[in-house]
Amino acid sequence: MHIIYFSIVHWLLIGFFIIFFIALSLLSAQAKSTSVVLGGIFASFLVTTFMGILGIVILEKYTKKGEFVKLQERRILFNETFMVSGYIRNVGRFPVNYCKVDIKIINNNRKEYSKGTFFKSGGFDIFGGKDKKLAKPNTIEKVKYFTYKPALKSGYMQPFSIVMKYPGYFSGAMVIKKIYCH
Repeated sequence: MHIIYFSIVHWLLIGFFIIFFIALSLLSAQAKSTSVVLGGIFASFLVTTFMGILGIVILEKYTKKGEFVKLQERRILFNETFMVSGYIRNVGRFPVNYCKVDIKIINNNRKEYSKGTFFKSGGFDIFGGKDKKLAKPNTIEKVKYFTYKPALKSGYMQPFSIVMKYPGYFSGAMVIKKIYCH
């Protein structure tokens, strides 16, 4: 678990929702019945907590961004690996504490797809079907976290590299790269 780096905007949002909770609690405290007061305070706690968490998630998504720069992909046939290297640049306005890089390789060989590749019948195999060979994975995924101490400032970049398995039976593979920074 990685700790989220809060900027001044995050603390202002938290302060706003604390003040909002206090205002809703004072409004519900004006009721005559204690059960109504307790119910109002509990409801205002739930509403402000939900809105606060949603607000922080939205702030994280739109204020802290990263992108790949000078990306290189190499397939190493000798040991059947795939290497992705380059730089991660902070293009957001606030410092980034860590980035999660998700790389997925999908086999795009249309000749290997046969009947039952994506859907296997749930019926009994009475007569012994032809599909007894071991299944080969058509998707390989690797997720790696890069933590920055001190935090990566806006406009700065850091190098990264990821090495993953690349089976020999893959041909015409498609590589999908995603980055999430916080």
